[in-house]
Amino acid sequence: MAISRRKFTREFKEAAIRRLDLGASTAEVARACEVNPNLLHRWRKEIRQYGVKAFPGMGVKRAEEERIGQLEWKVGQQALEIDSLRRCLQHVEEQRKLQALTSPRSSMNGSKKK
Repeated sequence: MAISRRKFTREFKEAAIRRLDLGASTAEVARACEVNPNLLHRWRKEIRQYGVKAFPGMGVKRAEEERIGQLEWKVGQQALEIDSLRRCLQHVEEQRKLQALTSPRSSMNGSKKK
C-alpha cells in the first residue's frame, strides 16, 4: 500500500512561517503543524526568495523556471543541429579525399617549366 503525500495550502504554509517569525521555535511549530522541521526551513527559504510568488500551486511553474526550460530546450535543439552539421562536414571531407585519390592529378601537369 502506497503512502500518499500530504498537500499543504499556501495559507497553511504562510501561517506556519508567520508563527516562526513571531518567535516560536522551529520544533514547536513543527509539532503543532505536524510537519518535519526541515520542511519549515524550506518554506521559509522559499518565501524569502520569491516573496508573494512563493508557493504557486500544483503544476504551476514560476516564470523563471519556465524560461529556463525554454532555454534548455533551445540549447538541446542547437546541439542536435551542430551534431548534424558536423556529420555533414565529415561526409563532405571524406568525399573530397576520395575524389582527390581517384581523380588524375591535373594540377601537376599544368605547372611545367618552360
